[in-house]
Amino acid sequence: MMFHILVVDDDKSTRLLLKAVLESENYTVYTAENGEAALTLMDETHIDLVVLDVMMPQMDGYAFTKTLRDSNNNLPILMVSAKQLPEDKKRGFLVGTDDYMTKPIDEEEMLLRIKALLRRARIVSERKITVGDVVLDYDALTVTRRGETQELPQKEFMLLYKLLSYPGKIFTRIQLMDEIWGADSETGWETVTVHIGRLRKRFENWEEFEIVSVRGLGYKVVKKV
Repeated sequence: MMFHILVVDDDKSTRLLLKAVLESENYTVYTAENGEAALTLMDETHIDLVVLDVMMPQMDGYAFTKTLRDSNNNLPILMVSAKQLPEDKKRGFLVGTDDYMTKPIDEEEMLLRIKALLRRARIVSERKITVGDVVLDYDALTVTRRGETQELPQKEFMLLYKLLSYPGKIFTRIQLMDEIWGADSETGWETVTVHIGRLRKRFENWEEFEIVSVRGLGYKVVKKV
């Protein structure tokens, strides 16, 4: 599958360099010199991911990202900036960037980050996760394995889907609670423990993945295939 990547930077040599690096990895690359030009281009062209400079005339990276997020566009954005201060990074994440790198760019790291962002976006857009022979279907709340399908209660399914979207990442009970039951839920975090227990029992003999408790922290899923 050919992914379309948009490079937005007011510096022509940076645009050309990033275009060359990305094309060498078989991405289709478009370029724009500021946020306004990028928005115009996106009206006519399907884009899968944006590599975005922060400091630009007319419309900078922050304003561009905020504009997209305000219109509910969840396109993956990798912000690139010469600004290395923590508050600049924070500002980027607050307006809705998915990732942030500082210049000078390590090209290899950029490519790895782009791959990770596209993989995550694909999980979201296809709403399916595949682990070996196991397929989780978000719309049907089902887990299918070798022709056998089981439908899970919604909260159990969402819990498993969340953990499997980020294999190896540790989530605290509070994080999972807020995300799946809502921050203002009356339910205590013990509910998470109960649901994790049910999921463990349900999938205890499956070799594809395992739900692991991390003492004093929370839970993570470990993929075995």
